[in-house]
Amino acid sequence: MDYIIRAMSRDGFVKAMAIRSTELVERARQIHKTTPTATAALGRLLTGCSMMGNLQKVENGALTLQVKGGGPLGTLLATSDAEGNVRGYVSNPHITLLEKYAGKLDVGAAVGTDGMLTVIRDLQMKEPYVGSVALVSGEIADDITAYFAQSEQTPTACALGVLVDRDQSVKVAGGYLIQLLPGAPDDVIMKIETGIACAGAVTPMLDSGMTPEELLRKVLCEFELEFFEQEPVSYRCYCSRERVEKTLITVGRKDLQEMIDDGKPISVECQFCDQVYTFSPDDLRGILKSLDE
Repeated sequence: MDYIIRAMSRDGFVKAMAIRSTELVERARQIHKTTPTATAALGRLLTGCSMMGNLQKVENGALTLQVKGGGPLGTLLATSDAEGNVRGYVSNPHITLLEKYAGKLDVGAAVGTDGMLTVIRDLQMKEPYVGSVALVSGEIADDITAYFAQSEQTPTACALGVLVDRDQSVKVAGGYLIQLLPGAPDDVIMKIETGIACAGAVTPMLDSGMTPEELLRKVLCEFELEFFEQEPVSYRCYCSRERVEKTLITVGRKDLQEMIDDGKPISVECQFCDQVYTFSPDDLRGILKSLDE
């Protein structure tokens, strides 16, 4: 089961969270039929977005991460609800394998570094909050770390990992997010940095079977941690026939009439999931009629 665990250091200076996201990343791979490099890039973005969405704690709030790096993957987008359930897509899911060396996918080259990470926070207010930072490496975790430092002035350490198996399925996925709270003394920063360096890369830890709790205990080995309740997360799309109808209304009378005159049913596929909605000419007439009411 995929879930997020949150923790706090006993001294009150560090808050942290970790996630197991294997199943939700695998679901995304199945929906979008991504090749390994695209799976790793989209999987990291979904994993980071899930934690950031869960951080918000605004009921019915949402958080969107958009990455445009100029690389062969094109645009990557992920959206999370307030619990951390996510959905997303990548413009070019079928790119060829890009490796730094045998067995190590080159996500940074696939994403590109000539562009921006944009964070859109819908906090259920009149206007969403939008913040953008230039991409640091295209590796996603570094870029999220830079976003927190620049846009929210919150010292943050983010690590994300997706391991693609030989059959192209997702073997493991997950990561962690560690943040310093105001007033933390310098030795706290040093302890975190030492712990991160000692723990090493997140993917081998996930592959060894470590749980999100064990990840945090290893990285924050110099701290006494208090854990909160596990929160289950999944790949979840909120599309519906009604929502697609609303989208068709925005197409306008002229285009709707042309579709009706064509005399054939139209199919609309959700960009986030594999759901297809079919509308007959009669359905379209009903939509057109609703514009006059």
